[in-house]
Amino acid sequence: MTNEQTLSAIFVPYGQGRARGLDDAELGTHGVELDRLVALGLPVVPGLTVPISHGPSLAEPETARAAVELLQQLAGRRVGDPGHPLLVRLLASTPQPGSGTPADVPGLGMTEESAEVLDEIVGSGHAIYDVFASAVRFVGEHAAGIPGDDFADAEFDADGHRARALAFLELSESAGEPFPDDPAEQLARAAAAVLRRWRAPRARRQRRNQGLPEDLPLALHVQAIRVGPPESCGHGEAESRDPVTGEFAPTGSFRRGVRRASTDDRPGEPLEDLPGGRDLLGSALRTLELHMSGAAAVEFEIRDGGLALLAARRVERPGPRTAIRLAVDLLEVGVVDDVAAIRSIRHSDIETLLHPQLHLTGYETLFARGLAAAAGAAVGRIALTSGRAVEWSEQGDSVVLVAEETSPGDLPGMLAAKAIVTSRGGLAAHAAVVARGLGRPAVCGATTLRIDRELRTVTSGDVVLAEGDVLAVDGSSGALYAGAMHVEPPRPGGDLEDLLRRADGLRRLGVRANADNGRDAALALQYGAEGVGLCRTEHQFLGDRLPLVRRFLLADEPEEEAAALHELAAAQKEDFLDLLAVMGDRPVTVRLLDAPLHEFLESAHEVNPMLGLRGVRLALMRTELYPAQAKALFSAWVDLAAQGVLPQLEVMVPLVALAGELAAAVQSIHRAADEVEAATGVRVPYTIGTMVETPRAALIADQLAGIAEFLSFGTNDLTQLTYGFSRDDVEAHLLTAYVEKGLLPVSPFASLDPDGVGALIRTAVAAARRVNPGIKLGICGEHGGDPSSIELCDRLGLDYVSCSPSRVPGARLAAAHAAVATDDA
Repeated sequence: MTNEQTLSAIFVPYGQGRARGLDDAELGTHGVELDRLVALGLPVVPGLTVPISHGPSLAEPETARAAVELLQQLAGRRVGDPGHPLLVRLLASTPQPGSGTPADVPGLGMTEESAEVLDEIVGSGHAIYDVFASAVRFVGEHAAGIPGDDFADAEFDADGHRARALAFLELSESAGEPFPDDPAEQLARAAAAVLRRWRAPRARRQRRNQGLPEDLPLALHVQAIRVGPPESCGHGEAESRDPVTGEFAPTGSFRRGVRRASTDDRPGEPLEDLPGGRDLLGSALRTLELHMSGAAAVEFEIRDGGLALLAARRVERPGPRTAIRLAVDLLEVGVVDDVAAIRSIRHSDIETLLHPQLHLTGYETLFARGLAAAAGAAVGRIALTSGRAVEWSEQGDSVVLVAEETSPGDLPGMLAAKAIVTSRGGLAAHAAVVARGLGRPAVCGATTLRIDRELRTVTSGDVVLAEGDVLAVDGSSGALYAGAMHVEPPRPGGDLEDLLRRADGLRRLGVRANADNGRDAALALQYGAEGVGLCRTEHQFLGDRLPLVRRFLLADEPEEEAAALHELAAAQKEDFLDLLAVMGDRPVTVRLLDAPLHEFLESAHEVNPMLGLRGVRLALMRTELYPAQAKALFSAWVDLAAQGVLPQLEVMVPLVALAGELAAAVQSIHRAADEVEAATGVRVPYTIGTMVETPRAALIADQLAGIAEFLSFGTNDLTQLTYGFSRDDVEAHLLTAYVEKGLLPVSPFASLDPDGVGALIRTAVAAARRVNPGIKLGICGEHGGDPSSIELCDRLGLDYVSCSPSRVPGARLAAAHAAVATDDA
């Protein structure tokens, strides 16, 4: 065996590594990647790998000469042949991806004379000289030690790519390190330059900062560049999926000629204009998708009308439409199962597809930021009062209601507005809760906003907007932009529902919706809710019904209170009929009145209204309140039962802290049922439960479970009381600072706190099931739509979660993710 044959034996042509029993420890990530492409029967650029154990030897001219000789055999061309030109590219990879390897060295094998010939073939504004100049500089700077500033000075005086390449050749000559004409010597010096740069103290320091071994080794790869005329040769990038529709359709661009070393600012041509057509890529990308079980992206070259792949990778974070269409396609051909398909979909994909999104261009004027309180986007004129929002909406204008905070009296304006913005409050504030129920985008707690009602302006920093100016609202990010922007409509499509049905088959947790009326309930069913987990009866008294509840609360005489309750009950029966008729035979949890007095009475002056006379406490002081509500509910059920509609009623008592409070409320509800039965002859089936909103309720869950038939954790209030936070006061200021300082990983009102609130829930679940093993347990705070909170609920063994209608699809997906993760564990 000759010495050249011995040297050739150390090289591994693309596609032969696996047969030799080599992996990324020897071939590097690029060598393994090209091996896989060859194994899949895909065309790749001719090339070879110098394994890690032999990498340094490529810096020796004899080894480099053997590498060039083998490369010429693989490519079927010879370096320097003007009829079928061939150049050499040197690149490197490590056994670990993402480790910042040195840049590729293209254009090896050129001389001053051959560059002129190649320039005539390639054209494209002396592009070949750009490649030549890059190789000369890299070798001169990193192998010969010529200062980079000297090359920079030479480049400054050069006009165009050709002049630059000639200037670099002259600089190398004058420095006593002429750039060689021999392609093998060029390759050896380039290899020495790559290795020296990789071993430099700066590079080692960068690897150490990345948590990578300082002595991470390199595999070297030598590729053929087959040069040809632009009519039949080019290079480009492509992905397998259309980013708009998600359908399989090779998408990308290509440029004619050779790949430049510097940034190529030429506009790429569409793949339809590829020599040979886009179909050249179709079968390759389809094969890669099936192999990678994901969207594929490739770098490619076209030489003489033939396709050669340079690199291929799996697209790790495809767009929402692509991710969902791809999952369905892979399911249909049996490449993935339901579990893998559901895992490939992110919660953010659901949010993006189900809600309008602002089209960001990078030229927007950011006005302010707040809390992302309700997903979606809208653009409209700023209205500073509910009345103005209604007025402009009736005139056909799109309106954004902007206020310091909202109250029940603002409901008409909230209904009229396309989006809601407040400078105060948090994720559980009135504006946020109502907006999510209405499906309106909302940003709350935008603390930099200053609203001047006299001047009718809104100021943030140095920017002043007048009432009537246009504001764009991104409820998914919390950003507010001054001026009009394009809003992209939601495009869920049938593929999403197909995947969500498969997710339903994997999850253990039920998913219900918080719905206060028939409109909310219909939306919840459209999104796949299995029932209503929370009907907030106080929300039925907003807007034009506000006077009814005020009349009851302000009544001094029994007769006046009875008359007010009669009106309230009649109004509530209408709402219950509307809600229950939509829900059919599904479960509906109705929470009896639970609202701080200040939301209904401006004259209420409790020091801390969130902890004052509300919930069951108010009902025990005004003893006919809950019976009146229960009778309205039971009467509505009787009317619907006559039509064959039989909802599963669950009556829920709020803000219980004492077992005696619950027992008293239960007794009053039973009395109401008896009265309805006496009047109608129908015994209404129902269950009674309570919300666990106070830490004490969680700690006496065993006592409550002896009375109640279900427990529902009201996690908004439970979080507030566990931390001692006033949620509307701390979210925008304190919690943001706490998260920034690392004191909290995230706002506990956005994601359930597993150590504090989660521990209380865990204690309550265990205590309740000791007393009543079959008791139904769920949560009905907005945490029920948060993925990490849903995962915690699954681990705690709850039966269901409940959230706003628009968050139901995401909750279905998150519940499936949680079940799969638990099964894996």
